[in-house]
Amino acid sequence: MKFHDGRRLVAADVKASYLRVLDPSTRGGRVWPLQPIAANGIEVLGDTAVAFTLTEPLAVFPKFLAMPVAAIVPVPVAADFGQRPVGTGPWRFVAWRHDDELQFARNPDYWGGAPAAESLTVRIIPEPFTRGAEFLAGRLSVAEIPFGETAKWEREHPDWLQRKPALRAIYVALNNRRGPLRDPRVRRAINHAVNVPEILKTVWNGRGIAARGAIPPTLGGGGGDTTRASYNYDTTAARRLLVQAGYPNGFAIQLWRSGTNVEQGRVAQAVQAQLAAVGIRVEVVARDASSMREAARKGEADMAMLDWWADYPDGDNFLYPLFHSASFGPGGNYAFYSDAVTDSLILVARRTTDDAAREALYRRIDARVYDAAPWLYLWFPVDLWAEQPSITGWEIPVIFNGQRWTTARRVSAR
Repeated sequence: MKFHDGRRLVAADVKASYLRVLDPSTRGGRVWPLQPIAANGIEVLGDTAVAFTLTEPLAVFPKFLAMPVAAIVPVPVAADFGQRPVGTGPWRFVAWRHDDELQFARNPDYWGGAPAAESLTVRIIPEPFTRGAEFLAGRLSVAEIPFGETAKWEREHPDWLQRKPALRAIYVALNNRRGPLRDPRVRRAINHAVNVPEILKTVWNGRGIAARGAIPPTLGGGGGDTTRASYNYDTTAARRLLVQAGYPNGFAIQLWRSGTNVEQGRVAQAVQAQLAAVGIRVEVVARDASSMREAARKGEADMAMLDWWADYPDGDNFLYPLFHSASFGPGGNYAFYSDAVTDSLILVARRTTDDAAREALYRRIDARVYDAAPWLYLWFPVDLWAEQPSITGWEIPVIFNGQRWTTARRVSAR
């Protein structure tokens, strides 16, 4: 295996790359996937093997090594590496026009087989409707369809579309340490009071799978249980639970959301209206995304509309960060859910190397957390992309940092 500059990749490059990431003086991305490695825990075994010693057993650690932070770089690292990266992948970096596009050329020596196309250009177009217009003008090969445009594209260009359930959860974190939300009966009442299927259909254009837990069903054996009894829409049950919790006349509460996300804004309005029907008076607080998340991390928001994207394809990614008490706030547990049994089961699962046994633990943990209702459970989105008729061999990846685009190529219109 060779780097794009012709140098051979050896085991020493792996060690040097990881030590570079773990060095506190290195200002890079998220370090946590490599932090399970013990001090002096990387051993080079000749040119082709590396042994890791971890601080504790962690069955999902190999999946951490498929994340971008674990990419291997040639050592010594060039001074301009941040602007002209070098790797071993199927595409060789050519140019980066900031805020415009990235250009790549085919790597004929790629160890997994050279890409079918000669070049790849990644356009940077933040505005979703502009992306759609560029696609229709023929200047993009593939493009994601905005949620608000779903019906239009399904009606006008059904043959161009690809769908795939995403490893992503949309939910409202209910701060388990604030006011009435400390009581699980109140949290269950909120779940019964919101008609999730209706909002999914009318606001999200049906592009989602109603959640009956936190783990996406896409994850197969370790995925969410789609047969689990859900918090069905039942305002009578919601009112009964509120009375039992001591809130017969409801209460006032705030729901924080990102002010720039139009779809989430509509979802927040629908939730506000439906909770009002059972006496819960919701004030929607719209802030920029970073301010909203910061408030949620600090525990200053009663309710926060959030989403969670998978970093690695395993149920652990939807349990440890989101529900273990060690993950409060910045770690991902914005609900500040705390349960000693859940903590213990999550740690047992992380140490369990047998896949079937670990997945059974995931389902057990997910069911226990779901019963405690630390979230208002909404849905798992379905990605929808358009592909030009002249493109073949492209498909929506489960996780985007795993996309290789090696089989995609342009052909005559199909």
